[in-house]
Order: sequence, then structure tokens, then C-alpha cells
Amino acid sequence: MSLDKDDIRAAVAGNILTEPQAASLMALADSRRGTRENMDGLDEPFELFRGFNEVFIVIGLGILYAGWMGLTGLSAFFSDEANLSTLVYGLISVVVTYFLARYFTLQRRMVAPSIMLVVLMMMGGLQISSSLGSLFGFEDASMRAFSAGLTTLILAAFYMVFRIPITMFFIALGVFFGIGALFIQGGADAPNFNDLFMLTNDGPFAMITIVLGLIGLAIALRFDMSDPHRVTRRASAGFWLHVIAAPAIVNTVALTLFESGGAIAQITLLAFLAAMAVFAMIIDRRSFLVAGIGYIVAIAITFLDGNAAIVILILGIGLVLLGAKWEILRARIMDTLPAFPGKDKLPPWGLTETSL
Repeated sequence: MSLDKDDIRAAVAGNILTEPQAASLMALADSRRGTRENMDGLDEPFELFRGFNEVFIVIGLGILYAGWMGLTGLSAFFSDEANLSTLVYGLISVVVTYFLARYFTLQRRMVAPSIMLVVLMMMGGLQISSSLGSLFGFEDASMRAFSAGLTTLILAAFYMVFRIPITMFFIALGVFFGIGALFIQGGADAPNFNDLFMLTNDGPFAMITIVLGLIGLAIALRFDMSDPHRVTRRASAGFWLHVIAAPAIVNTVALTLFESGGAIAQITLLAFLAAMAVFAMIIDRRSFLVAGIGYIVAIAITFLDGNAAIVILILGIGLVLLGAKWEILRARIMDTLPAFPGKDKLPPWGLTETSL
């Protein structure tokens, strides 16, 4: 009989192993399989599925839900004729999803089906909340705020039971849309893309974006520091929060500086992006950097026209170099930095024996 990573994570959760012991055990197992032969340091764990059987089950779950929608007469999770019957259908969806998660997540410990079940739980929650909102007489912004808020609470309860990391991504989205809808209900105009990221625009939405991004980053760092060796699901939950926090922070500042124009703003923008790259290496989160850079590429294509290719080329070169020498550069940075609160809770960086 052999142990897999889920068994080791369960041993950590049951206080049988410490996180450093579990990390060492995983590294030993990987080295025996040859997977760490050419790895200089800790990689950032990321897993969407473990085999085609999981993809097969995800397809089945998608077809199952589509059939359920067709049987109940629902064309989408938001029904234009939400009533008591759609509420009952939504409750059935949530209950069935819960029991499917008990099997595929808790018993079988499958990754891709668990992610799909989070999506289905969100759809069921939206159906319940939109039906209740219709029965309560909510409309427009008040309906969106109620739906986002209730769905977020349902997802939070789902996360407390099953601890599926990607749930944190959808919870963060629900909080953002819910708060935005409350501001619209309070009299703010519905935002466009620039309003969400331009601090110089009228309206509160860019400020909401960056504040919620900072809050999401703080929670993600809390997850990371509670699991510096990244052997539990807390680190994976932090990963998904970084994915959503990075664009909110990086793009709001970057787009605001870009639109300001002038040499000073452009130099400040370059310095800010460099600082974000260093910060990403300090916390050892490639996901934070990639999520932010990805949106900057989209912004460059949208606003720079012919000059976008140059910006994308430079960003591409930078990412390739960072990816190739990430562990070495991070070790140099961490050794250079003085002691600061939480430094000892960040992922290990003891790779100074490797040279550039």
C-alpha cells in the first residue's frame, strides 16, 4: 500500500505530521520518482485534474446539470420568471450538489469534479437567491446585491464543509459584485471597464476594486503564512485569492498611471511593476505576478495599438527570465532583506548554494 499527497495532507490536518515533515516527505517521494531531479526549489502547487477520468466525470456533471435545467424548464441559473417552483428546483440542485461533493470531494478526493461542483453550487445558489429576491419584490440593483450576497454566503458555507480552494475565488467575486450593486442601488452610475480600474474617474468603483484587492491579498497572505511549506489546502485557497487580488491591485494602479501620461507617470509605472515582481518573489507567488501581468497585456492591446507588441515583447522576456531563475533570484532577495515581521513564515528560500 502506498501513500499519496492527500494522505500526507490528512496526516498534517490530524497533527500526525508537522508541515516541515510533510514537505520533506513529499520531496523525498518526488525525488524517488525523478520529478524533482531538475528542480532547484519549491514549486508553486497547482492542480486542476489528476487524470482523464476526472475530466470524464466533469463532462458527465455538466450534461447532468444541463438535463436538469431542461427538465425543469430553466434556460439559465437566473430565471426571468423566478417563483416558488424555481426556488424548490434551486434547493434540490444545492442538496444534490452537496451529496455529490461528499462523494467526489470527501470520499474520492477528486480535483476537477470538486471544482465543477463549486460552479454548480454557485449556480444553485444564484437560482435560490434570484427566486427569493423575486418573491421579496427586489428589482435591478437590489436584486443583484441580494443575489450576490446570499450566493456568497452559500458558497462560504460550502467552503467550510468541503474546503475546496477555488471556492475562495468565487466568494471574492461575490463580495465584489454585491458591494458594487449596493453602491449602484445607492445612486452610483453603473460602471464601465475604466470606472472599475481608473482612480481618476468619477464614482467609487476603482476605489472599491483596489480596497477589496488589498483585503483579498491580506487574507491570501494569511493562508500562505499558515502553511509556508504549501502542503495543505490553505495554500491552494491562497493561490486563488492571489489570482483575483493581483488584477484588482496591479491593474488599478497601472492603468491609472498609464492614463496619467507623461514621463514621470511612465517611470513610476515601470518602478511599480518592478516592485510588484519583487513582491511576488518575496511571497513566492508566481500566480500573483502572472494574474496582474495578464491583465496588463490585455490593457496594452486595448490602448496602445501599434506599440502593444513592444510592451508585450518586453513583458514576455521578463517573465521567461523570472521563470528560469525564480528560485535563485528569490534566494538572493530574501538573503539581502533584513528581518521583518512574518519573514520566517514565508516559504523557505535556502538555495544560495546555486549560482546564476
